[in-house]
Amino acid sequence: MNNELVIKSTPQELDIALLHNRRLIELHKETPGENNFTVGDIYLGRVKRIMPALNAAFVDVGYEKDAFLHYHDLGPQVKSLNKFVKRSMAGKQSRWMLSGFDTQDEIDKNGQIGDVLESGQTIAVQVTKEPISTKGPRISTEISIAGRYIVLLPFSDKISISQRIRDREERKRLKRLLLSIKPKGFGIIIRTVAEGKKVADLDADLSELVDKWQTFFKQVKVSKAPFKVLGEMSRTSALLRDIMNDSFDNIYVDSQELHKEIKDYLLKIDPSKENIIQLADDHPAGIFEKFGIERQIKSAFGRSVSMRKGAYLIIDHTEAMHVIDVNSGNRAEKGSSQEENALSVNLLAAEEIARQLRLRDMGGIIVVDFIDMNTKENRSKLFEGLKQFMKQDRAKHKILPPSRFGLVEITRQRVRPEVEITTQEQCPTCKGSGKVEASVLFEDEIVEKIEQILKKQDKKGVTLLVHPFIYSHLTKGGLFSIKWKLMWKYKKKFAIRANSAFHLTQFTFLDNDENVIDI
Repeated sequence: MNNELVIKSTPQELDIALLHNRRLIELHKETPGENNFTVGDIYLGRVKRIMPALNAAFVDVGYEKDAFLHYHDLGPQVKSLNKFVKRSMAGKQSRWMLSGFDTQDEIDKNGQIGDVLESGQTIAVQVTKEPISTKGPRISTEISIAGRYIVLLPFSDKISISQRIRDREERKRLKRLLLSIKPKGFGIIIRTVAEGKKVADLDADLSELVDKWQTFFKQVKVSKAPFKVLGEMSRTSALLRDIMNDSFDNIYVDSQELHKEIKDYLLKIDPSKENIIQLADDHPAGIFEKFGIERQIKSAFGRSVSMRKGAYLIIDHTEAMHVIDVNSGNRAEKGSSQEENALSVNLLAAEEIARQLRLRDMGGIIVVDFIDMNTKENRSKLFEGLKQFMKQDRAKHKILPPSRFGLVEITRQRVRPEVEITTQEQCPTCKGSGKVEASVLFEDEIVEKIEQILKKQDKKGVTLLVHPFIYSHLTKGGLFSIKWKLMWKYKKKFAIRANSAFHLTQFTFLDNDENVIDI
């Protein structure tokens, strides 16, 4: 397994590409210096409206649309958090520590939001879903501060361990270590990457998270809603924190400043990976062109996505869901039956669909129309294959078995807007109008320019560069061609060369030294 990160920086944004065996599997965009309402950001918000019918509230966090807070997103310790925030803002809470804090009872799981919040109240909330389309951010009052190895949970004493850590002895060891170092009043979630780590690594990560909680406390004391009191790290750093492992080979950047920033961060989270960061600013067309990413982006983000041997996907988006249609095209294996060929195409499509979901960050409901298969065994193979391909996806998802009609339904966590990239380019000839200048008018224009150069400017050794189609038009007929007619008319010779890089109505005149002649 070969994983690489390639980061293209411009003054306006960062483009972050994650490659697996040099194949693009994730693409992220980050706009530095802007309030992007990133997942994980913590705000002081003001409750604007209580909606009993929805059992939810709308909260002003500084975005143009109010954030949505449902009762189920309050978290059981919301009363303790509200009390801590209120006392801190009033100057009555002098310590960030929770060891002596008088916690409140947990809220009823089936209660009403009006019993917990009231209009005009200032509360601390965390972004769980970024603003999408016409909707504001989705928020929660169940605050969590994520680190490299652990997640810190204020007002909780529980220690939870990632289910991916399966070794019982290792689970006991990690729980024992964290119990010995965690501050009272805080809960801990132990992440998968903590497996096998020493107490010093866990303690350093915990100390950093406690420092962030102290920053939160200090900001709450002096801030007024709406205000961001604790920001999630940059998307680049968050990506490194979440995906960095032994299979990560290289990180390429095109900026000295970014190179230093990431190197410092790697020294903090994993010093053994310090040397994988490399500066790659030597390609004239840019770092994405150097690694073939631009070509992959253009081929992967259209409505039609090609696969091997003629198979392809059609991806359509509606307000309610995403629909993917699998087509075999002209793909057919020699000696294979229709059923075998359908299974082969479906498994190929399943792998590409898993990649497309990550690449475009598609969320919500996805319905896939695979090629029909008659046997239950083959439908089962497809289902297991799709689950296997989706294993590397960090977003929460659920896959249902193929239906009687060959449809597979997928739900995937939607936390930020889908990545959309336009793969169509404006026609350089018609400028998007769909209309091209009449050939007779274009011919007249060229003749007029030739007259200016040969007659008025008295140039010698003139060469006309044109599109290959125009070259054929001007030279067709030998001695009776338009070229020879012009030479006879002006009694001067000139050359015509075809340039395939030109668009249809583009032309240029060169002198003997191959310099462009200004007209």
